[in-house]
Amino acid sequence: MTDTPADDLKPSFRSDVTVELVKHSAADSDVLWAARVSTAGEQSLEELTKDPERSKGLINYLMRDRHGSPFEHNSMTFFISAPIFVFREFMRHRVGWCVAGDTEITLESEAGRPRRRTIAELHELWHLGAEDRLPHSAGGVTWNSRAGRWAAQVRHEESDHYLGLYENREAAESAVAEFREEHPGTRLRKLESVRRNHVRCYDEETLLAQRGRIVDVIESGVKPLIKITTASGKALRCTVDHAVFTPEGWVKAGELTVGDAVMVAGTAPEPSKAPIPPSLHRGIGVWTSAQRQRLIKDVDTCHLCDQEFSRDQLALDHVVPVAGDLARALDESNLAPACEPCHTARSGGEQARAERGGHSAKAVADPVVAIEEAGEEMTYDLSVEGPWHNFLANDIVVHNSYNEESGRYRELQPVFYVPGEDRKLVQQGRPGKYEFVPGSEAQHEIMERSMQESYIQAYERYQEMLAAGVAREVARAVLPVGLFSSMYATCNARSLMHFLGLRTQHELAKVPSFPQREIEMVGERMEAEWMKLMPLTHAAFNANGRVAP
Repeated sequence: MTDTPADDLKPSFRSDVTVELVKHSAADSDVLWAARVSTAGEQSLEELTKDPERSKGLINYLMRDRHGSPFEHNSMTFFISAPIFVFREFMRHRVGWCVAGDTEITLESEAGRPRRRTIAELHELWHLGAEDRLPHSAGGVTWNSRAGRWAAQVRHEESDHYLGLYENREAAESAVAEFREEHPGTRLRKLESVRRNHVRCYDEETLLAQRGRIVDVIESGVKPLIKITTASGKALRCTVDHAVFTPEGWVKAGELTVGDAVMVAGTAPEPSKAPIPPSLHRGIGVWTSAQRQRLIKDVDTCHLCDQEFSRDQLALDHVVPVAGDLARALDESNLAPACEPCHTARSGGEQARAERGGHSAKAVADPVVAIEEAGEEMTYDLSVEGPWHNFLANDIVVHNSYNEESGRYRELQPVFYVPGEDRKLVQQGRPGKYEFVPGSEAQHEIMERSMQESYIQAYERYQEMLAAGVAREVARAVLPVGLFSSMYATCNARSLMHFLGLRTQHELAKVPSFPQREIEMVGERMEAEWMKLMPLTHAAFNANGRVAP
C-alpha cells in the first residue's frame, strides 16, 4: 500500500468495529463425522451427505458432557478492524495455536548466544511481575581464578558476608541459599525480566536463523494436545491447529503424517575465512586491554553467563568476534565484560574457527516418525514481532497465530476510536462486581473532546517525526491505543466458544462475564458469523450455559 502524503492525512473518528469472515471450512456436519469416526470408522463419511438436523441430539450430548475434540475439526478466519486496546485483550485468547507449558523456547542474545526457557516460565516472568523476599546480593557466586575455586558471598543488612571457597559452583550456590534461608530479608528483589528478550526465528526463504523480539506471552487455556516426534529425537506437544514449518511451507500439526518432514534447528557450513595475522591480533588485544578500567565497573556482569564478578575477574570480550567482523575490532560498542572462564573458552575457539570455516544456524528438514495423542493441559503461545512470525519450540520451527498490522513497515492511518452515545461511561461497584451505567451529556462531551484533541496532537507529532526521517518503528511510540489497527485471526468452533464465554455478556451464560464493551462488540460480530455456519452447534452452546466443551 502506498503511503498517503502527509497533507492529505486528516484524523477521522469511529465508534464501531469491523469483523468479516474471509474464509472458512466449518459446518455442523464436521462435528458429527468427527464424533462418529471412533465407532463407525470409514462409515462415518456417510454423515457428510445426511441432514445434520437429525443428529442435533448428538451435538447437544457432546456439548453437555464436554467432549471437546469433535468441535475442533473446522476452521474460520476473520478480518478484524478495531482499536489497538481491543487487540491487547484479544491476544489472551490465542484461537487454538498453542504448545504445552514445558516446551522449551530458544532465546537468543544480541551476540547470537542461544539459551532455553520453558514457555510457562516465560509467561510467569512476562506477566506476573513476580518478586521474592530474598535479599539482593551484590556478589553471589563468582569464580576466584587465583584459588581455582568458586567463591560465595552475600550482602545482608548493608554488610558483606564472605562464605568461603568451594570446589564446584553448585556447592557455592547451596551455601548462599542456606545463608539466605537463615537470614531472610525484607527488601523485595525483582526476578529476571524477559520483556526485552528475543527468540531465535528463521527467514522463511533463506532458512537462516534470525532474531525476533517477543511481543507477548499468552496463556491459552486447557486444550487437547498431540505429540510429534522426529527422526533426530525432537518432540513437540501442541494443539492440532498449531502451524509447523515444513519444506513445503506451513502445515497444521494435525495434518502431518508419519514420513512428512518438519523444519528443525540445524547448521550449515560457512565459507572458510582467512585467520587474523598474529601481529594484528596482538595489537587488537593491547587496545582492548587498555579499555578495561574505563568500560568495566567495579562489580559487573558477564555478558555470556549473566553472573556478577569483580573487575579483576573480568576481561573485555568482542560481542561480534574479531574473526567474524574485523571492522568492529576497535568498536567500543562491540565490547562487553566476560568472566575469565567464559572469555578463555570463547577466545580459544575463534581463531581456529576462522581457519577451518564455521557453521551458520539454519533450519533443516527432519522426518516425522510418530504422532500420538498427548492428553489435555494448560497451553501457551508467543507473539513474535515480524517480519518472521515464528520461533523454535523444542527445536522445531512453529508459527504464531496472531498477525496484526505493523507500524514498522507502513505509515499508520489516522483513524481513531471515540465511543458512541450508547457507550456506558461510568463505572460503579467494587472489583469483581463492577457495573457500568450511562454517562451524562457533559461527560460524553468532555470525553469526545478530550479524545479527539489528544488524537490529533499525537498524530501531528507522529507525522512530524516521519517528515524528519525518524524510522516508523520509533515514531509510532507516540500514537495512542485508541488508534484503529487490523489483523487476521484463525480459530475453530471450540476455541471461539472459549472466547465468547469470557468476552460476551449473555443472559443464558451459566458463568457471568463482564467484558469491556469494545471487545464484546468484536465477539458479538464473530458469533453472528459463526451462528450462520453452525446453527446446531451454536444452539447447543446456548442451551448448555455458553460453556465451551
